[in-house]
Amino acid sequence: MDILNAIVAILNFVVIPAAAYGAQLALGALGVTLIYGILRFSNFAHGDTMAFGTAITILVTWALQAAGIGLGPLPTALLALPVGIAATAVLVLLTDRAVYRFYRVQKAAPIILVMASVGVMFVMNGLTRLVIGVNEQQFADGARFVIDVRSFREMTGLAEGLALKTTQLLTVVIAALVVWALFWFLNRTKSGKAMRAYSDNEDLALLSGIDPEKVVRLTWIIAASLATIAGVLYGLDKAFRPFNYFQILLPIFAAAIVGGLGNPLGAIAGGFLVAFSEVAITYPWLKIAGYLAPGWQPEGLLQLLGTEYKFAVSFVILIVVLLFRPTGLFRGKSV
Repeated sequence: MDILNAIVAILNFVVIPAAAYGAQLALGALGVTLIYGILRFSNFAHGDTMAFGTAITILVTWALQAAGIGLGPLPTALLALPVGIAATAVLVLLTDRAVYRFYRVQKAAPIILVMASVGVMFVMNGLTRLVIGVNEQQFADGARFVIDVRSFREMTGLAEGLALKTTQLLTVVIAALVVWALFWFLNRTKSGKAMRAYSDNEDLALLSGIDPEKVVRLTWIIAASLATIAGVLYGLDKAFRPFNYFQILLPIFAAAIVGGLGNPLGAIAGGFLVAFSEVAITYPWLKIAGYLAPGWQPEGLLQLLGTEYKFAVSFVILIVVLLFRPTGLFRGKSV
């Protein structure tokens, strides 16, 4: 029974939270890696793009809730999500037209575009704060749990309970569907193949008659969609605060670089690797040790790092990968 309790505790406090967080990071990293693979620069405004899309989705969610419109046990935010995606797509397309297109036409060095994205990041951050404020916002409604601790204990007779939040299950399911749709689009459609060709060899793609502006627009629309979906799922699972999306930029970039910047499959693997590393290293393993070795009385909580240092885990992973395998686990720079 103690082993079963230990397994349940690991599932409850490590596996389930890390799987949901990893799915959110994977979607965010996919947006970063697509922009890098096709537009050839690292977009530091991606975190605040996520925040803006989530803020618009929250405002529409509140309007739907006020009108008495909902999805029953599912969050109303799922109904508002298409509006958030559309608004974010319009914003990034306007930003590309106003900022990035000039440097792209001038064939500026990638570092110039990176610095431009930093400026865009601060503008988007201010815009999001202006739209929704700086305070924490809770917008998850519907059924809170798929499985709750009390029901699980009554069903199994175990001392340890298992809780699976609706938002966690939704995150994993929606992320899986989005990833499937993205890979299908890139590999099966004419536009997706054009994007891959443009990524592999820009000059040859242009000679083949591919419209570069169409590729750029598609890239921004897909990146905006991924950012908004990732941001909304992150906000539903935890809570929305604009500054949180600035902080999450580090683990998102770590995920993209670990997997191989520019490689979509690597972005997904990197997202889960970073998420499980953060959760496992900052989790206090004392309870698990108590189940597995009842007579052992260790000192402390058996916690390698406090939760306040979780982003340091991403930073360390990022540095190690850049030092020993700069191209990432899946060798990036290709879509």
